[in-house]
Amino acid sequence: MREYENLVNGDMVSLIKKGEKDGAETIWDRMEKMKTQCGFGVKGLCCRNCAMGPCRISPVAGKGADKGLCGATADVIVSRNFARMVAAGTAAHSDHARGIIHLLHKAEPNGDYIIKNSEKLKKLAEQWDIDTKCKDIYEIGRQVSETALNNFGKPFGEITLPKTVPNVRKDLWRKEKIMPRAIDREVVSIMHATHIGCMADANEMLKMSLRTAISDGWSGSYMGTFISDILFDTPKATKTESNLAVLEKDQVNIVLHGHEPSLSEMIVLAVSDPELIAKAKELGAQGINLVGMCCTGNELSMRHGTKNGGNFLQQELAVITGAVEAVIVDVQCIFPSLAELSKKYHTKFITTSPCARIEGSDYIEFDENIAYESAKKIVLSAIENYKNRNKENVYIPDNKTSFMVGYSVETIVEHLDKVAQENEKGTLMPLIKAITGGSIRGIAALVGCNNPRIKQDYNHIQIAQKLIENNVLVIATGCSATALAKAGLANKEASKFAGNKLKGICEALDIPPVLHMGSCVDISRILQLAGETANLLNVDISALPLAGSAPEWMSEKAVAIGMYVIASGIDAWLGVIPQVTGSDKVVSFLTNEVEEITGSKFFVETDPINTANQIIERIDMKRSRLGI
Repeated sequence: MREYENLVNGDMVSLIKKGEKDGAETIWDRMEKMKTQCGFGVKGLCCRNCAMGPCRISPVAGKGADKGLCGATADVIVSRNFARMVAAGTAAHSDHARGIIHLLHKAEPNGDYIIKNSEKLKKLAEQWDIDTKCKDIYEIGRQVSETALNNFGKPFGEITLPKTVPNVRKDLWRKEKIMPRAIDREVVSIMHATHIGCMADANEMLKMSLRTAISDGWSGSYMGTFISDILFDTPKATKTESNLAVLEKDQVNIVLHGHEPSLSEMIVLAVSDPELIAKAKELGAQGINLVGMCCTGNELSMRHGTKNGGNFLQQELAVITGAVEAVIVDVQCIFPSLAELSKKYHTKFITTSPCARIEGSDYIEFDENIAYESAKKIVLSAIENYKNRNKENVYIPDNKTSFMVGYSVETIVEHLDKVAQENEKGTLMPLIKAITGGSIRGIAALVGCNNPRIKQDYNHIQIAQKLIENNVLVIATGCSATALAKAGLANKEASKFAGNKLKGICEALDIPPVLHMGSCVDISRILQLAGETANLLNVDISALPLAGSAPEWMSEKAVAIGMYVIASGIDAWLGVIPQVTGSDKVVSFLTNEVEEITGSKFFVETDPINTANQIIERIDMKRSRLGI
């Protein structure tokens, strides 16, 4: 039996051991079978971009090939592989946004999708110079959506950026030739440049990656978040619970996992349908219990207070409880292993998106044209499975944690209004005063995934604890936010773990020391916060005592995020070594030279306490430069 204690936290150990007893395989079992991972791949030194390959450059100088068959050096191969990750991550986030924008276009007063935040819609329309006078709100919505869609394939000029981007930052991007032209164009440009016979200059390849990533953070993700708020309303501070203990012994348990609010919003409505609740009770259940997982879990929690079952590495463990009637998924971060695993139990693994068909799943396509009816059909399938539950093999852990979620920039401003002077209400000025006055030393954004190469959640928690002890306010999204929620750091009582100055601010504003800002696409809220703060101070973002960290990242989306964070002027700490170490030139660019271009750079540090100390040191340096 393996020593799982070094891989996961708390009650996850008992679930892994239950799975082992049940003959179920988990990601940790597959990792053990994998043994040593490919040394060429770990360093980014393998190229299969044409049929002459794959070509592998020796990681040891003087031993083996030092160039690919076409003559590509290690620098070229590593930079191209990295750039393709940026392109894929940008495509994933931005295609998510495109779907949301299409929903806005089809929204109508009596439809499945309606506009819930008309003021935010008008604000966006005004930013884009769309006339809103004497127009029906849905007509404005269609015009906004068409303008937004133009950012994907704009034929000429530059991408349309939000006004929160400081002018000095836009000027820098133009000077360095990394101002995006259109989202799809930048993704295609990288795919073209990485084709055999094209880009063979590592530094220029990485600059293209910066440009593509900016189109993700400040356009794709930004529009996805902003328009989600228009359709589904802007999140407010809400209290809910997290961890797999939120599953219910005597209810139909549905785990909703993925990223698309188009699906999750309809599932929320469907599980409240009186007809479906009656059906569940008819089959012997006390009701229907909807539980979120991963970023859909964050979406549901911040808009509806829905309980959050956990983050990325808990998706298999939810099935192993034996208490889940269905895992319903859409796109991104979904283990194909769930198809085989679910057959060990009674759980239905229901896929819904043509973009994420998985062999062995129950495929029920979610049709946005009949969204509510589609959602009801999917939920009914889960309900009808309750009768197949093996109650003798159910184990639900008893460890769950309450936490606060929903700290959009608008909600943060509402809390700041508690201490604002009359002329400062509705602005971030009280936050700026807290920073310049020293009550808040700085702000650190913790984002990103889990990675089985690191003990689950460990780095997220250790870094956050060290930062808040030292009066650094933590803002978090994605699986990092869920990790901190499970650890009890995202509730108001956690202020007792903060330094005295930060504790005082938390009590005055009635907030936790860790602010849960949403899903991974909602890192755009962090950009919004940074941009508005910089504009109020009349400085560039790179001047702010602000840092970012992805302690357990694993996805291509995380690579794109890291690059747009760096491009925006925010330093970023990575707790997992990127697959670039086969090229000293690429490593040097990302951790040194890029600072000359953007004013920020990557730090790679696998020790969480060292990471926290480095972040504090960098924040103090920024404070000193600002004269505060």
